[in-house]
Amino acid sequence: MRGAAARCCTFLALLVCSAASLAAPQLRALHEGWRFRLLPDDAQAAEHRQATQWHAAQVPGTVHTDLLANALIPDPYVGAAEAGLQWIGLGAWEYETRFDLDADTLAKAHAELVFEGLDTFAEVTLNGKPLLQADNSHRTWRVPVQGRLKAKDNALRVVFRSPIRTLLPKVQAMPHKIAGNYPSPYGDEPADAMVGNFVRKPGYHFGWDWGPRYVTAGIWRAVRLETWSGPRLRDIVVNTRALDANAAQLEVDLEVERDANQALQVALEILDPDGKRVHTATQTLSAPGTGEISLPVRIQSPRRWWPAGHGEQARYTVRARVAGDEGTDTLERRIGLRTVALQRESDAKGGQGFAFVVNGKPIFAKGANVIPFDAFPSRVTRERLRRDLQAARDANMNMVRNWGGGYYEDEAFFDLTDELGLMVWQDFMFGGGMQPGYDPAFRANVVAEARDNIRRLRHHPSIVLWCGNNEEETAWKDWGHGSKLEAADPAFAKTVWDGYVALFGQDLRKVVADEALGVPYWASSPSNDLDTKANDSTRGDKHYWEVWGNPALPAEAYLLQTPRFMSEYGLQAWPSLRTVDEFATPEEQRIDGPVIRAHQKFMAGEGNTRLLHYIEREYGTPRDFADFVYLSQVMQADGIELAALHHRASRPYTMGSLYWQLNDVWQGASWSSVDYRGRWKALHFHARRFFADLAVAALRSEGVTRLTLLSDRDTALPLQWRLRVMDVDGRVLREQRHEVQLAAQSAMQVAQFSDAQLLKGADPRRTLAVFELMDGQQSLARRVVYFDAAKQLQLPATSIASTIAADGEGFVLTLRSAKFARAVWIDFGALDVVPEDNAFDLLAGEQRVLRLRGSASLQDLKQALRVQSLADAGQRGTR
Repeated sequence: MRGAAARCCTFLALLVCSAASLAAPQLRALHEGWRFRLLPDDAQAAEHRQATQWHAAQVPGTVHTDLLANALIPDPYVGAAEAGLQWIGLGAWEYETRFDLDADTLAKAHAELVFEGLDTFAEVTLNGKPLLQADNSHRTWRVPVQGRLKAKDNALRVVFRSPIRTLLPKVQAMPHKIAGNYPSPYGDEPADAMVGNFVRKPGYHFGWDWGPRYVTAGIWRAVRLETWSGPRLRDIVVNTRALDANAAQLEVDLEVERDANQALQVALEILDPDGKRVHTATQTLSAPGTGEISLPVRIQSPRRWWPAGHGEQARYTVRARVAGDEGTDTLERRIGLRTVALQRESDAKGGQGFAFVVNGKPIFAKGANVIPFDAFPSRVTRERLRRDLQAARDANMNMVRNWGGGYYEDEAFFDLTDELGLMVWQDFMFGGGMQPGYDPAFRANVVAEARDNIRRLRHHPSIVLWCGNNEEETAWKDWGHGSKLEAADPAFAKTVWDGYVALFGQDLRKVVADEALGVPYWASSPSNDLDTKANDSTRGDKHYWEVWGNPALPAEAYLLQTPRFMSEYGLQAWPSLRTVDEFATPEEQRIDGPVIRAHQKFMAGEGNTRLLHYIEREYGTPRDFADFVYLSQVMQADGIELAALHHRASRPYTMGSLYWQLNDVWQGASWSSVDYRGRWKALHFHARRFFADLAVAALRSEGVTRLTLLSDRDTALPLQWRLRVMDVDGRVLREQRHEVQLAAQSAMQVAQFSDAQLLKGADPRRTLAVFELMDGQQSLARRVVYFDAAKQLQLPATSIASTIAADGEGFVLTLRSAKFARAVWIDFGALDVVPEDNAFDLLAGEQRVLRLRGSASLQDLKQALRVQSLADAGQRGTR
């Protein structure tokens, strides 16, 4: 926010807006006039001559999106294009722009070129002279250029070298390799010499089990020229020294840079969430050079930032200004006042807790893991971020985990998580395998990366954890990565592990301690912070993949795992047919079809076999691809609900449940609950219910149903719970109702029933138990328990009556069924219309009235509406 001269008159009443303000630093974006090409002497040039010609480029952008925009490649997301586009990641790409400068800019004493993101091995020249050699996509590169600029025709050139070709000779020369991630199936990189772990580039670009392999390159974030004379505010850092409901004791550190030995006036003001000034201060600075000014601040009755569901997301504005004879500079930060700690108390059985404590209050974390929002991050807009993060909030989440195989998100992401009250578990960008931490230069590069990003993001109150990596410690200890290398070369294995400990146990821990303003550090996920076992239910956080992953246990196995904090677990499903239609024609939509396999990345395209295994075990055989999509979503939603409710029912032993995953990187099969186009799968509708502040966990295991009532409210509530045992025709076989004082922030087990007690001789295939939390006649939460696999239930053929009518504000849909309908799904085909709820059970005789969101006529709505339930799906052969 520097250089806003017009703002200074309203910025601080303590300082007078003067002519000196016109000398404020200038920021000029260099995003225009770029062009790109494949280097003519590149090995790929013979087969791709058209790419060696100059073409218009978009900055920020990537080479893949530039090639697509110039019709040089097909859409990477449509059909099975991936295999034919791997040559791009092997090429060397040149970008160039030219720009003029006015006399005022050239007269400035200082000039810096700033690249916020160069992906990855980049050689930068300015006016024909070398300027920078970058080697880290995650870093911000600042290069002084004063004296190297001219008035006309400045030439800025960037050449990107292939990370595969750059690193492959070194990796192939290693006598014994360290473990990588996903080998390429396309021949562009040998399976036994993967380079992804050796380069500081988003790991998912090399392919993952939910997205394509596109090893892209480019100027993927902003590039600008900064010029200034006189003083400069480099940073504002707000340290919280003490905070409670009565007062906030802060220390505001201003990093000031100046040349001349002259006095500067430094002014600070803080505005509360309503824009009211609550603090002002001034100070004179006389020493030259770069220095730090510390200003104490006390705020009475502060409005604290809280996670969603626990209070307001209050944010303050901190503004600083320095003024001297040579000019002025201003800087602004938006902050939240909160404290955060990771509670690790030991228990009597040798276990150790894992709970986030915000403002002194333990918070049960409810949420999901977040992956990158696109294979090409420059395409991700603030609107797309809001769409998916708002979906997380709408599903009653209060935490997301930013997974380590992608990239550090833009400020927009964290502005939104601050606003929405979503705590962020932030991984450093290490997605798996093993790193060359034994290489001092590699570690130094990572430390610089970490410092860059912590300083950029540390003022966001939503960030509550910095975590070293994803699954690298458990891979070494539990997956055979360590034992295999130890068997091959014990000395090298020790070197590798010692380097890992140095990087993740020492270097990153120190950077977080020095820079992150009190946010805790965790070495790896899952782990116990480098202590003993890496993936343990009794200590630290846990990833559980024996359901879905090998040995592909049934979803009921979730009930046998009670961790201290479950940070990953998941089941896969396909997105809606409307999303599938974007990349596959109706003729291509076959479970075993090549295009569908190309968009199923688990087990190298064989993931549909695993998906069918789970569908057929519980729900029967899909009749066709549409059935397959519907049943995959039902299976995913049912299974994750079972796990999440078990985690919540295990509070306070368990204090977090983050399923894998919230979002998608493209249109394909994945573990997401919100697909690439923002469409909610059945899981996300379920999540809104199982993560609600009041919920019912009626969990059946081995013929016993345990009923636990869940509350995230801050006060106790006088309520009732009700049990109705019913048959599928709607006949109530028995009913009971009990008063309960539901404690605040609690999981209260209130009853336990055997199947015999519930059924009393009724047919288990035609009977269900309905457990509800009631406030008088209002049902606040519900869970239905079944006594056999869905495919064994004698669900009656349903005829769900539906009507759509206008109500003055739009349209409402009314549903009613004479018989029980399980897993009701409402769909409007190609219409952009969404019901306010979906993926629910409809009891016999029950009526649901749902508002419809979207634009369509009444006639179009009636024609497009399709309502189905589980009785309509399954049982016949696949196609």
